[in-house]
Amino acid sequence: MIYAFVHKYRFQFRVEKLCAVMGVSRSGYYKWKNHKPSKQEKRRKKLIQQIRYHFYAFKRRYGSNKIAAKLREDGWVVSTKTVARLMKAMGLRSCTVKKYKATTNSKHNMPVYKNILNRNFNVAAPNKVWVTDITYISTAQGWVYLASVMDLFSRKIVGWSLGERMTKELVLEAFDKACERQKPQPGLIHHSDRGSQYASEDYRERLVEHQMIGSMSRKGNCYDNACIEAFHSVIKKELVYQTKFKSRKQAYDAIYEYIEFDYNRIRIHSSIGYMTPHLCEKRYYEQHQVA
Repeated sequence: MIYAFVHKYRFQFRVEKLCAVMGVSRSGYYKWKNHKPSKQEKRRKKLIQQIRYHFYAFKRRYGSNKIAAKLREDGWVVSTKTVARLMKAMGLRSCTVKKYKATTNSKHNMPVYKNILNRNFNVAAPNKVWVTDITYISTAQGWVYLASVMDLFSRKIVGWSLGERMTKELVLEAFDKACERQKPQPGLIHHSDRGSQYASEDYRERLVEHQMIGSMSRKGNCYDNACIEAFHSVIKKELVYQTKFKSRKQAYDAIYEYIEFDYNRIRIHSSIGYMTPHLCEKRYYEQHQVA
């Protein structure tokens, strides 16, 4: 803005000279200088500050929908459209990168489960339906593989493991961690794709041991396991593609922090009413007085 430029250099050059060079009147400059912002202007300025705060507080990962939700949580009455417009004016864009999808090996002769879940992604309580999948991540030392287990009720990652090979041991470790952490009751539906790791005898025996109901996606249908694949897409967009991992250990440390803190405890999710997975689960137990 011209007047702001004049104001910035007013001690180095005479205001009259600056105004003449910039083609504005001196009276116009003083009118701008002495202007008192209206309530609407003050509100807009404060709103911009709060948008910027939430944008950088969560590492540039929130778009207008989530920032608008956080503002409403703070007591602001503001539309998503207004937030989107202000973010565009400020040049704030959430970090988004093209989805990178990995698939497990489903070309095997091992038995598979029917699709019991059948895309019923709305679950009434914790530890009723888990979904699981594997993806892979590049480091300077080579690939690392991430196996994740999600509780569909809260979208919480209840178990995960990282390893150098995409083996049944990798997925069993993630499964065991989830069971140890959540202690699910019999009857839980466990859904995965048809990958050989999940169809293995050891994995099927683990489901029987915990009295779980096995469910698998239809052949070649990624939408049947969309929620866990969406999580792997999110961790790629918000962490992996923003970082060049020099070692597998660096990747492990970053993924640990992202899953256990950023994703489970800080990041809000539109699918669960703009709550965090941790808060969603906690509120359920408080409301139902379950220990």
